[in-house]
Amino acid sequence: MKKLTKVEEVENEGLISLLGKDVILLCVNYFYKGNLVGVNDDYVKLENPHIVYDTGSWSNKEYDDCQSLCTKEFYVQKSSIESFGKAK
Repeated sequence: MKKLTKVEEVENEGLISLLGKDVILLCVNYFYKGNLVGVNDDYVKLENPHIVYDTGSWSNKEYDDCQSLCTKEFYVQKSSIESFGKAK
């Protein structure tokens, strides 16, 4: 049997570690791209937000179809985020 015997908390991990960076949020219905400027228990806040309708090949330097949401700020509910990381 294998047992977990030690749990270590790592500060500034996950979404918080990406504050100030361009990120992509892979959500239940859409993919969102923007500069991550805020994180709380319920939402994340993006500046210069875009919806990515078509990523194209992940090895491409740009997304094939990435459209501005034509607003300075946009909020995404954390419960809809399936995965996230640095944007292209």
